[in-house]
Amino acid sequence: MHRCITLAGLSLLPGLLLAQPCTVSSVHDGDTMRLNCPGERRTVAVRLERIDAPEIDQAYGIAARDFLRALCAVGSPATLIRHGRDRYGRTLGDVDCGHGSVQEKMLGHGHAWVYPTFASERTLVDLQKAAQAGRLGLWSSPKAVAPWVHRKRTAIERGAPR
Repeated sequence: MHRCITLAGLSLLPGLLLAQPCTVSSVHDGDTMRLNCPGERRTVAVRLERIDAPEIDQAYGIAARDFLRALCAVGSPATLIRHGRDRYGRTLGDVDCGHGSVQEKMLGHGHAWVYPTFASERTLVDLQKAAQAGRLGLWSSPKAVAPWVHRKRTAIERGAPR
């Protein structure tokens, strides 16, 4: 059994990243939330790493957001493991709201894609394939469009540079 070391609200298991206890402040969409974490002056904007959920204006976007809200209700405890920041300044991280990995739940219920950069992570790919085979969530549509494709199309339609 591993011994856990606690430093100012952060837990460290040997060989693992820091896990920080927080509280859910809000859920913006299927892969973005805000957390209240000890020692932070403001809420922490968290982009769930390794997955990409449909945009709110996209088919299944509202369903993905609502599923994440059900997993991580406002005021509920959440554990955050930080992996850095994205280009928008959000914390990239893994979150557990008491039911296991939020990312794995989102994939397993068909509410997100494995982000292409992480397509080699077997567990994530297997969860996505199982959701596809079961036609769960967004996979119930034969014309599901990946969020990164949707964002690119939307940018082109708006005349934004590629």
